[in-house]
Amino acid sequence: QVRDNIHSFDLVETFAAFIDEPRIAEVYNIGGGRFCNCSMLEAISLCEEISGRKLTWHYEETNRIGDHIWWISDVRKFQSHYPQWKFRFGLREILEQIFRAVKND
Repeated sequence: QVRDNIHSFDLVETFAAFIDEPRIAEVYNIGGGRFCNCSMLEAISLCEEISGRKLTWHYEETNRIGDHIWWISDVRKFQSHYPQWKFRFGLREILEQIFRAVKND
């Protein structure tokens, strides 16, 4: 399965851009889009690389009913309405921050 990921900072920045220049009745898809996405297996591999540890996990061949196999949000509409907004955090940075937070907890 492929999913996109967005850092909470980047998400809050989308809210701030909208609050600064609201557009009545507009609807946007917000997520990591093409900038920040990966498969579950890629995420596991990256977590192992960042942590320096082998993770314990189990892969199920059967897809869960109702799950999208591949989902990447299309953020182009938001980006066209708010061109000053940019992604700041990629997947590696997100996972490194999570690892540091958990490690120091």
